[in-house]
Parts: sequence; structure tokens; C-alpha cells
Amino acid sequence: MGQMSSQRIRYLRASDGVRLAWAEAGAGPILVKAANWLTHLEYEWESPVWRHWMQFFSGHFRFVRYDERGCGMTDWNTADLSFERQIADLEAVVEAAAIREPFTLLGISQGGAQCIRYAVRHPERVSRLILYGAYAQGWARRKDPGKAREYDSITELMRAGWGRNNPVFRQIFTSRFVPDATDEQIAWFNDLCLKTASGSTAADVFQSRSEIDVIDLLPQVAAPTLILHAREDAAVPLSQGHVLASGIPNSEFVELDSRNHILLEHEPAWSRFREAILDFMGMAAVPEAGEDPAFAALSAREREILALIAQGLGNAEIAERLSISDKTVRNHVSNVFDKLGVWTRAQAIVFAHDHGFK
Repeated sequence: MGQMSSQRIRYLRASDGVRLAWAEAGAGPILVKAANWLTHLEYEWESPVWRHWMQFFSGHFRFVRYDERGCGMTDWNTADLSFERQIADLEAVVEAAAIREPFTLLGISQGGAQCIRYAVRHPERVSRLILYGAYAQGWARRKDPGKAREYDSITELMRAGWGRNNPVFRQIFTSRFVPDATDEQIAWFNDLCLKTASGSTAADVFQSRSEIDVIDLLPQVAAPTLILHAREDAAVPLSQGHVLASGIPNSEFVELDSRNHILLEHEPAWSRFREAILDFMGMAAVPEAGEDPAFAALSAREREILALIAQGLGNAEIAERLSISDKTVRNHVSNVFDKLGVWTRAQAIVFAHDHGFK
């Protein structure tokens, strides 16, 4: 993995006096990520769960993000966790970052609802909207009594056992977010729970999410919108992604083959996620540090194809892995060969290896 850019962490004071921690990294088109939970600006920067997200976004954008009130490096002691206050905090971060031109807004999980509200309130500020694993209605608003009881139980467990040395209580939460995580990733996420919020605040934040409802705002979203959702997401069901896609006019929907609410670095869905975002933004992938400039001409999909060629996969295997046709694979392979100046798969593999392709 290439060298990450450095991040700069700053503080602002919200209108009610709460100190909000926000950060920016990278250069390029502006991408502002609304707060999602759980985050810690410093701790997640080098984490085995979030680091590849940080690298991807800061490698292609001027990437602005912040810890929400009650969590991470932002003030923990705050009574107002209302949805409107969260929107005001997003507005304050945009102002503190001195963003004057229209920008892309990224909403992950519950951050999606904040983005929708902001985009409707400030249509002139938002050039594009990207929603991943997001929802328009919190679990208390989805008319599913069984799930409501399940979430109520999780909330009580959080109040009772969040801060204990035994991580079993926090792992109930972790297992819903990253069911396919390694032991190292699970341990890190369990620690993140402790580092980012107290047990009582964690439960209050979790409970406040249940009442979110922006379903009536969806038809009012004017910005071009990309919606991505993992097929077997246990934290936010795929049906919520369908609700967003059917409600936001002319939105594009991408279903990802994953069980993880937070996509992990080495799963194919992460490659598909990056490719979809770069295609939506009309951008090419940035080569990793140490790579030959020849790879800069490759599109996100072509880089993905080359990586699979380098693993020894044939066209049929690549087509199955990426859920595309054999003909599409052949076309991409031909483009890769042309751009790299090679004629065979063997030459492409040697070229990739010798020129630092990752």
C-alpha cells in the first residue's frame, strides 16, 4: 500500500459551545464526509478497519471529515444529540473548512440522512451525493416490531456492558459491522468502541439514530446521486438502499457482494466500491506510491483487471469474479495491453511485477 498523505486536525466551536474536531487530508476535488459512528479522527487513520478508506479518499480528494458530538476527539459531554443539531454541525464544518465552491458530499450509514437533509437545504452547495450503507429511516421508523425489539435489547446491553474490560458486550456491536473481520480487526474495533464514546453516550447516540426519518425529502434531492449498499449488510439492510434509490430522482444504485457494513480492504466489494465512485466522479485511479507512471492511464476497472491477471486468473474467472461478461473482460484486457505496450498476459504480469504495480 502506498504512502498516505498527512492529515491536519483542527477544532471549531459549535453555536452551543461544543468543541468539534475536524480534519482534512489530500488535494483535489472537495469531498466532505458527514459524521458517522463510530469514528476517532486519529485512531482510525492507521486502523486495520478504516485505513484503506482514508487512503483512497485522501489519495483522490481534498477529504474533509469530523467526529460527531459525543464521540471520538469531539466533546463527549453534550446533551443535544438531535438530528437538527447534527445538520448544524455539518454546516459548521463546511464553513470552518472555507469551502466556497460546490462540493461532493459523502454519507456513510446514518451520515446518509444528514447528507440528504443538507443537500435539500443547500442545493447550490452540493455538486454530487454519494451514499453508502445509508438509510432514510431509523429502525424505530421501519414498522418492524421484531427488529425494534432487537435494537432495544442492543441498546440496553450497551448501557450495561460497554465499558467493561471483557469485550463481549462491545463485540455484539462489532460483529454486526464487520462479520468477516480478522481477529486483529475485531480487536481493533472493540477498542475503538471504548476510545470513541462512553457507554451511556454510545447508547444515547444509538437510540437517537432510531428516530431518523428523511423519507419525505428524497424526491427533493437535486444533486446527481450514487447509492452503494452491501448485499448482506447486517447493520443496515439492503432494502434501505432500495428505498433511497427508488426515492431519489435519477440516482444510480450499485449492489456490492459483501456482508460487511464497513468494507474490508481485501474483499472484491472494496475494489468495486472504489471503481464505482471514480466512475461516478469521472476520475481515474491514482497510482500507488512507487508505481510506474504508465499505470496512470488505466481506469479503475482496468487496474482491477490487471490485478486479477497478475494473480493468474483467466478471462472466464475474472468475468465470474467481477460479475461481468467474458466479452467485457476481453475488451478491458485489450485496453490494458494497449496502454502498457504489451502483447500477452505473461508480458503484462512481468510488466506489473517489474514496475511496482499494487
